[in-house]
Amino acid sequence: MPEGNDLDRYAVIGNPIKHSKSPWIHARFAELTQQSLEYSALLVELDAFELRVAEFFEGGGKGLNITVPFKERAWAMAERHSEAARKAGAVNTLYRGPDGALVGENTDGTGLLRDLKQNHGAELSNKRILLLGAGGAVRGVLPNLIAESPSEIYIANRTLAKAAALADSVQGKVSIRAVHFSEIPEEAFDFVINGTSAGLQNDLPVVHSATVSTHTWCYDMIYGVGDTKFQTWAKSLQAAKALDGLGMLVEQAAETFNIWRGHSPQTAPVIRQLRDMLKQA
Repeated sequence: MPEGNDLDRYAVIGNPIKHSKSPWIHARFAELTQQSLEYSALLVELDAFELRVAEFFEGGGKGLNITVPFKERAWAMAERHSEAARKAGAVNTLYRGPDGALVGENTDGTGLLRDLKQNHGAELSNKRILLLGAGGAVRGVLPNLIAESPSEIYIANRTLAKAAALADSVQGKVSIRAVHFSEIPEEAFDFVINGTSAGLQNDLPVVHSATVSTHTWCYDMIYGVGDTKFQTWAKSLQAAKALDGLGMLVEQAAETFNIWRGHSPQTAPVIRQLRDMLKQA
């Protein structure tokens, strides 16, 4: 196996990045699949993203994960896009193709659906979904949610024009409506999925409590030590489920690992270990 400087190098790049568990997750995947690699977290200044990405690959780096707030800028940098990335208009994974071209991939949607369906037994067909936010996180999962054939999707955002532009970009078989937060119907949805970054500032998107009933699944695409503020809000309304994004994080990472290394690691033990580690923090 390669050693020292010969190890294949990967990293997650973002701002902020200190909280990222991606290095730990990929280290576990490497152990489970008997792979040797190096994976680190890189804090990048907002005006230096493109430069740092170029330097990473010019220096022999094999792959990057992209997190807040750079997913759409990563999409712009990619010279070729996977179908998922093309539909999402956002990229969370970069790597060099066999021809040297910078390839952009998006595994967020796959991660969300695997967590909801395989880990929690969710059924999204013919369901009403409320998506909160219209940034890179929501762009990444929207095509996958549409593919599940829900009855309708509302995209709510504090900037209506951004939500409308996203809705217009994916119009098709599923009814998709863009609304301002203040215009969300005061009625229960089957799924309320929080894709805003409000939780990172220990805040909540302004959403009427009527959107949640005892049959509603609430899902926060972020995670933390204990319940997120969104989960706490959902539980206070007796939601059927109040889930965080830890499972999504591990599942999307597993898809990325498979793209890079050609191996699909087991995720259940990694999710359990990470959950336990957070509880002990």
